[in-house]
Amino acid sequence: MIEVNKNSALPDRENEIQINEYHYVNKNSVKNYHTDNYSEVFLGLGCFWGAERLFWELPYVHITSVGYGGGFTKNPTYQDICSGKTGHAELVKVVFEKQQNIFKKVLKVFFENHDPTQGMRQGNDIGTQYRSCIYTNNDVYHDLSISLLKEYQDTLEKNNFNKLITTEIKMNERFFNAEDYHQQYLAKNPQGYCGIQGLGLNLDI
Repeated sequence: MIEVNKNSALPDRENEIQINEYHYVNKNSVKNYHTDNYSEVFLGLGCFWGAERLFWELPYVHITSVGYGGGFTKNPTYQDICSGKTGHAELVKVVFEKQQNIFKKVLKVFFENHDPTQGMRQGNDIGTQYRSCIYTNNDVYHDLSISLLKEYQDTLEKNNFNKLITTEIKMNERFFNAEDYHQQYLAKNPQGYCGIQGLGLNLDI
């Protein structure tokens, strides 16, 4: 697997990828929402097609979109990501009601619907873009993420699943929109690929 750093990453692209203003499923504006009422978190749990659907179906989530982050290349394309030379992960941007208990519910869905112990892969999807990660711009949510990770690690150990969670938790990672055809992909392509699969263990919150 390619080791990428700032100097070896693909060069930045000048133009930002443009996406449809409105969510394909719930018709809310992807770009315009009141930050007084909503918070956002960026989650990586494997291929973002199936991951995004998990969250747009939740009643306390206002909007979702997919993109790239956690790496080095500015405004990458999907082809750039698949090269393994950007350092980015495939992410779901989740905009949810601004409450700590709601954030915990979002992370419960996150941890229960993938295997967070697999490092740079998720099932048959192998590469840095499929790593497990939580990126937030909120100090409280950052600390809550670490706390919930520890709780889920305890759950794994109590159930004799003796592997360490590799989920990357970081602050203030920039998010770049993925191409429009990736947005709400499984709503547009109901028979499309979905590799989402959890460990069958619950996170109590």
